[in-house]
Amino acid sequence: MPPAEPLSHDDLDALIVRLRLGVDASELHGSLCGYLAGGATPHGGNLLAALQLDGEEVSPGPADQAVLERLLGQCRDALADPELGFEPLLPEDDHPLDERAGAVSEWCRGFLGGFGLAGTDAHAQLSDDAQEVLRDFGTIAAASFDFGDAAEDEDALVEVQEFLRVGALLLYTESAGRGQPGSDRLH
Repeated sequence: MPPAEPLSHDDLDALIVRLRLGVDASELHGSLCGYLAGGATPHGGNLLAALQLDGEEVSPGPADQAVLERLLGQCRDALADPELGFEPLLPEDDHPLDERAGAVSEWCRGFLGGFGLAGTDAHAQLSDDAQEVLRDFGTIAAASFDFGDAAEDEDALVEVQEFLRVGALLLYTESAGRGQPGSDRLH
């Protein structure tokens, strides 16, 4: 059986609407990635409850629970990928620049929240570089973006997205990836 197609930003948006969650797709993905990067290992149970993202009295049915499990596996596999193929789940390039920039901030907010919810003491053991990444994620999460030159703004957003990708991998490697094969790849 071929592997399932990776979940897209639009797939998560549809799930969020069905479950009436108070987050967007980028924030949900960021929350889960931060939770995993912080060293948490969710086993069974309600992933949304672990991330403190319960919907408005709507519990995931079996189909939605399967999507959440697929998302969990997708995030875990991407963060642990020895080829460093992880990417933050953000709107596609055909979405307006301001929407994509806002999603970057939402992803960072989610990541920081999930990392904190992991409940590990990993933060105290992080390298100076990893602690700086967390501070920078906080800055990005709180940022409001000004747009001027479309080409320059597009390039800047691409650079920020690459920083998120590498930063999340560094945090995962230092916190959750300890002791796993290839866990020293980013040191």
